[in-house]
Amino acid sequence: MSLEERRERGLKIISEMLGEEKARAALEHWQKICPEFGEYITEFVAGEVWSRPGLDRRSKSLVSIGILAGVGRPRALELNIRFALNNGLTRQEITEALFQVAVYAGFPACWEALAAADKVFKETEDNE
Repeated sequence: MSLEERRERGLKIISEMLGEEKARAALEHWQKICPEFGEYITEFVAGEVWSRPGLDRRSKSLVSIGILAGVGRPRALELNIRFALNNGLTRQEITEALFQVAVYAGFPACWEALAAADKVFKETEDNE
């Protein structure tokens, strides 16, 4: 598969998981800061990893938010919580997944993750 095909596939996946407007804003933001970063996210993260057939997007979202919460990456966590909502996870499922973080990564990590989820949930309520 060519780089251009991976890029197109990545753009499609990001748009499906984030929505056209938010996807465009995120990509433009990365382009301004570091164009290469945005390219890697589009071509590799979305175009290669998220497009793999081994797990469905719901499952990938659960794994991603658990890992990001455990390693304390709030910006990426917020983005992936948005992905998770668009990939069919409910707020309850996301909250339960984040609660598991308390056992394996500590209560402070869980607390931070739940705060990030609350922020995303409130923002999505405002846009509904």
